[in-house]
Amino acid sequence: MNFAHSTSGTGNHAVVVTRASDMQWLAVEDDREVGRGDASRRPDGRLFLSIDAWHGAVFDRIADAILADLPTPLYAVVDEADHDSRSAWERAGFTAARREWGYRVPTAPEVTGLGSVRPPSGVTIVPAGKAEEDPLRALDRIIRDEVEATAGWHTMPAEVLPRPVGTTVVDPSKYAVARHLDRYVGLVRVAPLPRQPRIGLIAVRADSHRRGIARALLAHTLGSMRRTGIASAWAEVDESNAAALTLFESIGARRAAGTVELVRR
Repeated sequence: MNFAHSTSGTGNHAVVVTRASDMQWLAVEDDREVGRGDASRRPDGRLFLSIDAWHGAVFDRIADAILADLPTPLYAVVDEADHDSRSAWERAGFTAARREWGYRVPTAPEVTGLGSVRPPSGVTIVPAGKAEEDPLRALDRIIRDEVEATAGWHTMPAEVLPRPVGTTVVDPSKYAVARHLDRYVGLVRVAPLPRQPRIGLIAVRADSHRRGIARALLAHTLGSMRRTGIASAWAEVDESNAAALTLFESIGARRAAGTVELVRR
């Protein structure tokens, strides 16, 4: 697919926006590429857009072309501090749907206060890479169903890793789990990035809330990082998730960044 979608002048020359593929649009002015737009589908099925353009007028032309080609709803993510990008998406009819805060999470027990935290009675922590795969996948499905039935999975940190359709646990080795007697009741997923690991998910079954299991999982995970010389981890939390915000802030995590998810319906 490669056809001229629209033209519009930004100065002395016309800008031609071409849909180069199903998921990419190119803007060319006087034989120079002056912007591009891309669409990508997240594992949850939502379609996210990104536009990189030299000028606001070019951004608008690319956005118009994409919106003419793709069905809504469509989504975009911008940095909380990037007011120009947010304004550009708002000109295209996008509005704020949710906000996510990024936290720098210390691993030092004297800061987190987790050095003396132990799992509650009857609960053990199974380290990353040691969990049984079938029970782990079953727990993941239960937690997803519980979240979807309440706040909705869209309020969880964005998951962008490609995975086969129907698969939610891509790499079991990244999960530590909490086991109560003979069943898994909580999990934490960590992407072991070299400079600052990312805590991608921490969740506990609804019938095991308020027992200190999430804190025990964090104590285990951050303690393991500390022993390998890692000073801090990274985590993202939806601003509406009061329990998660309270948990991270109670262990000395500090807000360091933020993103806004925008939607056009």
